Amino acid sequence: MVCFLLVANFVAMHVLQPSVELELLAAGVMTAVTLLLLALLKNSEQRAEHAIQRKLDAIARALLAQHEGGDEEAFDELRDAIRMEEET
Repeated sequence: MVCFLLVANFVAMHVLQPSVELELLAAGVMTAVTLLLLALLKNSEQRAEHAIQRKLDAIARALLAQHEGGDEEAFDELRDAIRMEEET
C-alpha cells in the first residue's frame, strides 16, 4: 500500500508540474524505497537459501547415518529439518 501511494504521488507530481526541488525530493524518496525493497528481497533470498542448505545437510547426515548402521539422532534432525518451513 505504501509503495502504491508513493507511485501515485510520483505520477501526481508529474501531472501537477511542481518545482524542481519537489521533484528531486520525490525522486529521492522513490530511490530510498527502491533500495529498501531490494534489501528486503535479498534478505528473504538469503534466508531461503540458508533453510535449503540446512535441509540438505540434514538429509546428507541421515543418509550417512543409515549407511553406517543407523543413528536415531540423525533421523530426528532430518524430521525437524523437513518441518523447517512451518517454523519460519
